[in-house]
Amino acid sequence: MGNQQNVKPQQEQDINQLLKVRREKLAALQEAGKDPFQITKFDVTHHTSDAKEQYSTHEEKLLAGRTEPNVDGMDEAAAREVLNTDYNERRAIMDASPIEVTIAGRMMFKRVMGKASFCNIQDLKGRIQVYVAKDAIGEDAYADFKKSDIGDIYGIKGYVFRTKTGEISVHAVEMTLLSKSLQILPEKFHGLTDTDTRYRQRYTDLIMNEEVKDTFIKRSKIISTIRKYLDGQGFIEVETPMLVANAGGAAARPFETHFNALDEDFKLRISLELYLKRLIVGGLERVYEIGRVFRNEGLDTRHNPEFTLMELYQAYTDYYGMMDLTENMFRHVAQEVCGTTLVPYGEHMIDLGKPFERLTMIEAVKKYTGIDFDEVPDTEAAKKLADEKEVHYEARHTKGDILNLFFEEFVEDHLIQPTFVMDHPVEISPLTKRKPDKPDYVERFELFINGWEMCNAYSELNDPIDQRERFKAQEAALAAGDDEANTTDEDFMNALEIGMPPTGGIGYGIDRLSMLLTNSPAIRDVLLFPTMKSLT
Repeated sequence: MGNQQNVKPQQEQDINQLLKVRREKLAALQEAGKDPFQITKFDVTHHTSDAKEQYSTHEEKLLAGRTEPNVDGMDEAAAREVLNTDYNERRAIMDASPIEVTIAGRMMFKRVMGKASFCNIQDLKGRIQVYVAKDAIGEDAYADFKKSDIGDIYGIKGYVFRTKTGEISVHAVEMTLLSKSLQILPEKFHGLTDTDTRYRQRYTDLIMNEEVKDTFIKRSKIISTIRKYLDGQGFIEVETPMLVANAGGAAARPFETHFNALDEDFKLRISLELYLKRLIVGGLERVYEIGRVFRNEGLDTRHNPEFTLMELYQAYTDYYGMMDLTENMFRHVAQEVCGTTLVPYGEHMIDLGKPFERLTMIEAVKKYTGIDFDEVPDTEAAKKLADEKEVHYEARHTKGDILNLFFEEFVEDHLIQPTFVMDHPVEISPLTKRKPDKPDYVERFELFINGWEMCNAYSELNDPIDQRERFKAQEAALAAGDDEANTTDEDFMNALEIGMPPTGGIGYGIDRLSMLLTNSPAIRDVLLFPTMKSLT
């Protein structure tokens, strides 16, 4: 809501002058010994929505059996008198057993009317109207209130009542200015709509746009629900390093930095995988971590260079075990957070309640292109198909790489309802166990919803000899120009040689899940402080 309209209504005024006026008001308060910034504590008993709910319940109990007066056929004056009498009687019953509250929040609206005024106070859970009368709070306090600005933070003691228009409100008996706002909130009718400003000034966005606050409260509930679910499945939550010498576990370019104390170069992690697998080797059979990872890549609606990843690993299971866990967990989280397994996203209704479809990557490509890569004999034939379909590839790419390119080009966008895409080519899965009956492919799946990859899972490769050969292939790819390829992590190799049991592992994009369950169009809408280009 706009201080532009509350300080000097209907008048054009220079912003700097408005800011100056606010500072002058603060100086006057401080000179009078009423500096709000000296207040260190204010005890709150109710949030706004809690006060309303408690009053409604109390009112229903006290006024049970009381019927609305019938004014049919009465002239306007007589009807008004009957309704006023009924209101006063109801009010007297409620005031005889008052609900006393102490609330605190930001003033978002103010209307001064002589000896009595109204304002709206906004807190974490909503807004409530406050009735401010001079005879209730005192002449000096009322004079100070009249000088207040939209955006000021108040603590208010009073009791709850219902106005003649039916609005549940607080009748203030004491008002305390807790913080003076020295800036001007956006104009009330247009709000804060500029997306760049919303992302840069998330604090203002949270004040002005209630749905934004709801999104981040829901995101927090998503994460807490996941934690409770996994804890109930016997998993333990752990923490692993963010600064690493070898950033492995994913195909991504890392951020690099220098650690002065050791005079060594380090990288910010791109994945959680290799350290969590070390813990499986150490005998922690079910582990998970939720944390930030960092990838030196571009910005778009689904990518931010730092984002929240969850990875979990479970000994003695495989990728089918990970599918079952994922499907059950997504269904549970949607039910707990959204109250339903039917989740709207854009123009689609995502059904997380029915069994998720399962397709191999070859089956998926065949379904949407008619091309069966099982019938493609070699890399040369695959490249010829790519040329015919105008699919761009690089000279180093093999048949498996081209299968994946076909999937990305022709299939992903069709996968709106939850679909597990399984059995990827070995070329794009350096940490995954091969399929025993089809060694050019691996026991891996990705879950797609709304055309997005939501998670990536493996039957983890625990053969140290095979793993070293895969790392060599990755290093060859790196030398050939693939700057997202992995390098050999010798300590991880040592852990595998000690012995890792058969293990299922999976990584989830928490931000994309939050986008889905909050119907948010871009990843920046579910990141409190997304990465932005500097203004200087």
